[in-house]
Amino acid sequence: MDLPFDLETFLPYRLNRAAERISLRFAARYRESFQMTRPEWRTLAALGSCGQMTATEIGAHSAMHKTKVSRAVRALEQRRWLKRIEDTKDRRVENLELTPLGRQHYRELVAMAQDYEQTLQTLLGKDALTQLENGLTAIETSMTPS
Repeated sequence: MDLPFDLETFLPYRLNRAAERISLRFAARYRESFQMTRPEWRTLAALGSCGQMTATEIGAHSAMHKTKVSRAVRALEQRRWLKRIEDTKDRRVENLELTPLGRQHYRELVAMAQDYEQTLQTLLGKDALTQLENGLTAIETSMTPS
């Protein structure tokens, strides 16, 4: 006989579902304004917040598969939002960084993200948000990927 299990109350399932809902709603905003995909947004955000990175570093930073990063880099490069810079120490490595146009759009997206975050803060309330942030910090610091 199978053991009883309620998927709807299983914390990893709930966290994933909540994150996906939050992410999809924000994705709708930047997709409408900038015609961007989620991998493009994550790539732009990583470069905008961290500065020059390799595609491998972007993938690790944003937990994206290398093919998604590669497609996002290509799309942002076609828009002239990022540029490739050959590494002077290792010609096989390409560093990526935002162009002035990319930085402009990054700033616009940051403002959009801050507005969205404020909406979420209002929805949750200050006390619940503090509890959620503390819980997420505990999870992030105590559980490393295997």
